[in-house]
Amino acid sequence: MNDVQDNKSPGDLGSLGRSLPGQVVLVLQGGGALGSYQAGVYQALHEAGIEPDWIIGTSIGAINASLIAGNTPQNRLSRLKQFWKRMEQNPIWSFRDVFPGFNEKLSYWSTVTNGIPGFFRPNPLAHAGNDYPLGADRAGYYSTEPLEQTLRELVDFDLVNRCAPRLTVGAAHVRTSQMRYFDSRDCELGVKHVMASGALPPAFPAIRIDGELYWDGGILSNTPTEAVFDDNPRKDSLIFAVQPTCRASARGGAQ
Repeated sequence: MNDVQDNKSPGDLGSLGRSLPGQVVLVLQGGGALGSYQAGVYQALHEAGIEPDWIIGTSIGAINASLIAGNTPQNRLSRLKQFWKRMEQNPIWSFRDVFPGFNEKLSYWSTVTNGIPGFFRPNPLAHAGNDYPLGADRAGYYSTEPLEQTLRELVDFDLVNRCAPRLTVGAAHVRTSQMRYFDSRDCELGVKHVMASGALPPAFPAIRIDGELYWDGGILSNTPTEAVFDDNPRKDSLIFAVQPTCRASARGGAQ
């Protein structure tokens, strides 16, 4: 196995692409806004002529992974950009020059109260009290039905299930507290599998697949590289994993 850091320039990646030691595996972790950086990492690989043979994702990483696997190489970047464009928050008024930091607070509270079009919207019934029979499928502060529609528009699941590239998404099985990897090599994947991987409680409700409930895979494994090492048969792999780093400050402190 080979683990390559994501700080290489496009030129370095192009040189690497001419002498790849094995299958190319792109591992995309959870982390909300980190997903926008993952789109940039894929863009660098794409521009260097490197396309993944296998994409493994959890949470927001599973969504990005489906956007890549569910589109042809020439359309993948545009689909990623379409998705992240829909996630943007653009306040009507800007107070950046008058009140530094206020725009960010305004965006935060707008998301909390209104959700994000194309991803999630508030679920008023979540505040109806203990006596309201909400049900496990709707037990979240928000509904992710908008995400389902977005994924159906931007992801071709027939293409996903051709397994070129292979797609694996991780989700937490609620009943057993065990990680479950849904793999296009072994089963047919659909929009519910991707949504399950990003169903982070208590904000989002669990997703039911074959009668069982699943939550966000990041609860159990946020960077699911173990799927590569546990694969059978195991292959030589060049793994690209996006890892957030914290640089040391001028005082010498690192977190």
